Amino acid sequence: MGLLSNRVTRESLKPGDHIYSWRTAYIYAHHGIYVGDDTVIHFTRRGQEVGTGTALDLLLTSSAPARARERCPTCTASEEEHGVIFSCLNCFLAGGILYRFEYSVTPALFLAKARGGTCTLAVSDEDDIVVHRAKYLLQNGFGCYNVFKNNCEDFAIYCKTELLVAEQGRIGQSGQAVSIIGGPLAAVLSSPLRMLTTNVYGMAVTAFGVYCASRYATDIGMRGDVVKIPVEELTRRLATGLLQVVESQMPMNLVPQSPQLVT
Repeated sequence: MGLLSNRVTRESLKPGDHIYSWRTAYIYAHHGIYVGDDTVIHFTRRGQEVGTGTALDLLLTSSAPARARERCPTCTASEEEHGVIFSCLNCFLAGGILYRFEYSVTPALFLAKARGGTCTLAVSDEDDIVVHRAKYLLQNGFGCYNVFKNNCEDFAIYCKTELLVAEQGRIGQSGQAVSIIGGPLAAVLSSPLRMLTTNVYGMAVTAFGVYCASRYATDIGMRGDVVKIPVEELTRRLATGLLQVVESQMPMNLVPQSPQLVT
């Protein structure tokens, strides 16, 4: 793995790895936990990797690779299935390239990787613990899928770290949602920072600076409002309604709301 790419080979994978694959045009990536024997546990919604309930779905799902017409002989996941599912590595990749998500990266490397959803400053737990969490959630679920607040990247990060945001609100801590909708740029254009420059290049530099700062400040490894919640406790709260994920609503200013956990 290098500065520009986290691409890896199948032979280098080990159980407990957080893997992902970019979809067509690199608009978004699908994430999961590799559990060995060319199999992956991942989180989906109604057979799709994304879902907002808005016009944004048309853009995101149009970037997905075409599904095979024939059912995979080694994979039992149905296209209509939702939630946490088990599938073979080929079905997970759907013809895409294999990448491994990086943990415990340095701040310099984190900021150098300009695209969100590829690495984190957070520390991963031991591989056997990660696999246990993924398999437990396969049996018990991870709540309602929400592209902004509870998506496939959130699932994989939780399996690796056991971390969730602990404030009044909703769960979620992934980095790629910001990249998908360009929130930081919208924030710059609608804030007093636009007064700093009227030059298009100056605005681009300012926007990129705000983007990097927002990614760094909201990374799960940097936030001070996160706690470790054991997977058994998490699923108990989900089952009893103590933990909720509100259905997606596209913000008018295209800036995603801060993902939080209901306690």
